[in-house]
Amino acid sequence: MNVSALELIVALVAIFLGSLVQGSIGFGLGIIGAPFIALVVPAALPASLVLVAFPHTIASIVREHHAIDRHVLPWMLLGAVPGTLIGLLIVTQFEGPDIAIVVGSITLFGVGLSLISASIPIKPTTSAGTGFISNVFGTASGVGGPPVALLLQRHPGPATRSTLGAFFAVSGGLSLIGYVITGTISVNQIIFSLELLPALIAGFWLSRHTHIFIDRGWLRPAMLILSAVAGAAALIRGLS
Repeated sequence: MNVSALELIVALVAIFLGSLVQGSIGFGLGIIGAPFIALVVPAALPASLVLVAFPHTIASIVREHHAIDRHVLPWMLLGAVPGTLIGLLIVTQFEGPDIAIVVGSITLFGVGLSLISASIPIKPTTSAGTGFISNVFGTASGVGGPPVALLLQRHPGPATRSTLGAFFAVSGGLSLIGYVITGTISVNQIIFSLELLPALIAGFWLSRHTHIFIDRGWLRPAMLILSAVAGAAALIRGLS
């Protein structure tokens, strides 16, 4: 996997911005990072993106661990286990455009439901369901944030960021184990993820200044806008 200086710069900028957004609202690294990395270094996906995101999830837990929603998290993780298996099947059997169409369609459907209803009811079935869908997408494409983010859109900022961080840490770990077992991760992908770490760290550090502003009533609008943009982009990419 040969990466030119320009391609590396594009990837670094994308990871920096994605890390900044995820540190501010709880998700966004995959949404912002995946399209640009797919454009310049497609061979790096999805493993490199899942790898580089892992330290971010751990840092999110450490920073706001006191606010983790310990009632909803176990159900989300319960759904993530079978979601990982389906995601691995998709990685080995389906083409990228097909995955993009499904991801985009379901994400936009979720945003639509959120706009016409007060909130998505948080109960064991919805928590497990969103955890399942999230890790199907996360394992298959590196973009699994919107389903679980939409579930937690009414939570306070610290609870949203820390709970999503804990979920992504475990679900990402499951995905990585699956990549190793199925042989869909390479040494080059691991090296590339290490090269992206400085941008990830810089974005996360800066987010400590931005999430204070986001928590002043902007968390839910930011989540809905980012999810809608991600869903539309995925759908357009899959259909083009």
